Amino acid sequence: MRPTKTFDKEQVKFNLAKIKKGGQTFEVIIDPDKIIEFKEKKKVETREILRYEKIFSDAKKGFLASEKDLKSIFGTSDPIQVGKNILDKGEIQFTQEYRDKIRKEKKKRIIDIITRNAIDPQTKLPHPKTRIEAAFEEANIKIDEIKDAESQVDDIVTDLRPIIPIKFSKKEIQIKIGPKHAPKAYSVVDRMAKIKFDNWQTDGSWVCNVEIPAGIQNEFFDKLNKLTHGEIESKVISE
Repeated sequence: MRPTKTFDKEQVKFNLAKIKKGGQTFEVIIDPDKIIEFKEKKKVETREILRYEKIFSDAKKGFLASEKDLKSIFGTSDPIQVGKNILDKGEIQFTQEYRDKIRKEKKKRIIDIITRNAIDPQTKLPHPKTRIEAAFEEANIKIDEIKDAESQVDDIVTDLRPIIPIKFSKKEIQIKIGPKHAPKAYSVVDRMAKIKFDNWQTDGSWVCNVEIPAGIQNEFFDKLNKLTHGEIESKVISE
């Protein structure tokens, strides 16, 4: 019996999840953004991931898997149950266009994380983003489109260290801001730093100890100095 065909012969490109069982291939057409959320352990329903509630033997040709084969191999022909099995245990295949898009986005995110959190241990200064980008190219860094950006950082930094010195570091800083600017400055500090201690003085001044990633120290003080017109006292407590 010929497989049931569901698509015309027009050129189509799909993001797929597929699995081989019992000598046969089973495929589902997926929403690529949703499958990444699913692989990142976010709460996503199977129905949200499947573009169609259909199981294919060859999605590109539009051939559906037979109910007989599904029941024989998966114990059910229900497309949601079979689809979940394929999503859990199968291989994900993205279109080249989507792979390029997601790798570009994750590369940018990873570089941002490194730039914000790391310094050159020799100079104690953050690396410019352009230096990190150049090191990526020299080290021929490969981005995994499935893994979230954060979980890839440590391995990538290990690959970058032979090219540029990198150290992840935090700084604890004590800040005092006068009553004129303290209320507005609070929101900036709270957004950019972890407030470990704070105290409002009787004159309306605000004193706090904060922890920030070493890589954003310059940005942090640039914003506070601009907001307070330089009317700020600070000292590094630890680094």
